[in-house]
Amino acid sequence: MKIDLKPSIVQMEPEVLTKLVREVKETLATDIQMPAGKRPVFTAADLWNIRRNAKTARSLFRR
Repeated sequence: MKIDLKPSIVQMEPEVLTKLVREVKETLATDIQMPAGKRPVFTAADLWNIRRNAKTARSLFRR
């Protein structure tokens, strides 16, 4: 497989460059409390189901 690589240097007009790197003054909301999400617990039964439902190379050739 052949991969074509292009140079990483991009040429652009000075006006476009100044628009991209212009300083933006923003205000951050620091007083907001985000609710903590419950992460699901990964159990041995979940691992068992992953292994049971996995497709193996041998099962593909049995058909």
